[in-house]
Amino acid sequence: MADDETLVRSALAVARGAAAGARADVPIGAVVHGPDGAELGRGANVREATGDPTGHAEIVALRAAAAARGGWNLAGCTLAVTVEPCTMCAGALVAARIDRLVFGCWEPKTGAVGSLWDVVRDRRLTHRVSVRGGVLEQECAALLLDFFAGRRGAGGAPAP
Repeated sequence: MADDETLVRSALAVARGAAAGARADVPIGAVVHGPDGAELGRGANVREATGDPTGHAEIVALRAAAAARGGWNLAGCTLAVTVEPCTMCAGALVAARIDRLVFGCWEPKTGAVGSLWDVVRDRRLTHRVSVRGGVLEQECAALLLDFFAGRRGAGGAPAP
């Protein structure tokens, strides 16, 4: 199995593709690896491109991995993502029975695996996910900071 930095680097590569083009989306990337380390699915944010509010990188990657594996149960799998998952994505990780989550930067405004909530390790749920955060944190955060800096006008206001 690849080390955690290698896993997050693969998610970073996916994220960089999300920021390109006219309908650029927030550059977040996710990759699901099977128990043997083989890549099962990858995804980038596609909310802008598809108009789908569930089009988060983690959801896209989980759907691809489930299709590759032939079912929703992704027990034994690891998901690597560039940013701490939100509540929707954290819930999907639990529902998919992902064993392990590795992520880059923390998300203090919406993070649901330690920042605001800790959905994936809630003892009331039937499944808990092992988590390692802060892997290549500065590199992952820089990708987001650069993306948003390019979309702001003078005075820090969002660009039209």
